[in-house]
Amino acid sequence: MNCGLPFLLPVILALAPAAALAADPATEAEDFAVPQAGRVFTFPRDHGSHPDFRLEWWYVTGHLAAVADPGRRFGFQATFFRQAAPRPHATEPAGAFGRDQLFLAHMALLDVRSGAFRHEERLHREGWAAGAATTTLDVRNGDWSLRLRPGAGPGEPERLDLRGGIRAEVALRLSFESRKPLVVFGEDGVSRKGAEPTAASHYLTFTRLATTGVLRLAGPEGPEEVAVTGEAWLDHEFSSSQLGSGQVGWDWLSVHLRDGREVMLYRLRRADGSADPASRLTWIDAAGRTSVQPFTWEIQRLWRSAATDAAYPTRVRVRTTDPASGAEVILDVEPLAEDQELTGALGGIPYWEGACRIKGADGAELGRGYLELTGHARPLRL
Repeated sequence: MNCGLPFLLPVILALAPAAALAADPATEAEDFAVPQAGRVFTFPRDHGSHPDFRLEWWYVTGHLAAVADPGRRFGFQATFFRQAAPRPHATEPAGAFGRDQLFLAHMALLDVRSGAFRHEERLHREGWAAGAATTTLDVRNGDWSLRLRPGAGPGEPERLDLRGGIRAEVALRLSFESRKPLVVFGEDGVSRKGAEPTAASHYLTFTRLATTGVLRLAGPEGPEEVAVTGEAWLDHEFSSSQLGSGQVGWDWLSVHLRDGREVMLYRLRRADGSADPASRLTWIDAAGRTSVQPFTWEIQRLWRSAATDAAYPTRVRVRTTDPASGAEVILDVEPLAEDQELTGALGGIPYWEGACRIKGADGAELGRGYLELTGHARPLRL
């Protein structure tokens, strides 16, 4: 699911032609493609951009450890967003430079040992400073980029390369190689997000990426280069509407279990705090096969942001069923640091996105995860 373009909408409103903004939000998706069942995905083309859809993002999160000191841990997020501006009215000029697509990007790094959480946001119109290829995964925003690199030779695996940073404090160069097949979430290629036909996405994920690279960290004695290794998760979603009627936000969780399986859930929240029926929890087995299972979401503790006054459920207990054994499973989600809020510096909507440990009912660590909490500062409209 992941943090989407609601955080870009305030800027869209400022840049879009006034006549286009007069469109009825309930029918806006009619001007763009809507996810259809039975879509045949072709790669690498479908790793790339889909400008006929209004919304799209490529989102990488992961846990890293220093090669020289495995106890030194980091969590990272890198997200590249694309949103089509509202279609111009018939009387408005079309094709003006940078008006068709807007690109937002977020980078964040948590230093677990110190608790330091650094993040940066960028926004550019399509053009010299930002863009996304339609033939393969090649998206950029300034000097940040995420690119698919073909294998070095026959039979060699493809790799993903991420280049980014956070102001003058952090630079990162990471490479990823998938250890499992690509997962297409949903039914017949469509991930439902609500009862309306437009409330859906095509949702493609590499759930387990072996990760290597280097972090360059600013420090009082000069920059430090830290070789790192770890695991990451890559979501790619494209749609034209991500929320259904009455929904105000979502809570999303990805889990890397130590037994080689993964769990992904999104809880679509309604105004009264209840979960929309479209909410889903999916297990992914060692071979990449998926199984949807029931779940409950129990808030254990709220953390209140001093910056935005939003209250986020950063400690949660998830109850679900193990599809392999049929037994109940408890997943206790605990953040590695409480303050992992991205505050919406560019006029967007604040949200919480953080690295977590996952424990079982007996307190033993079962794995690691990433938790995303949106719409808690104020309701989303997407």
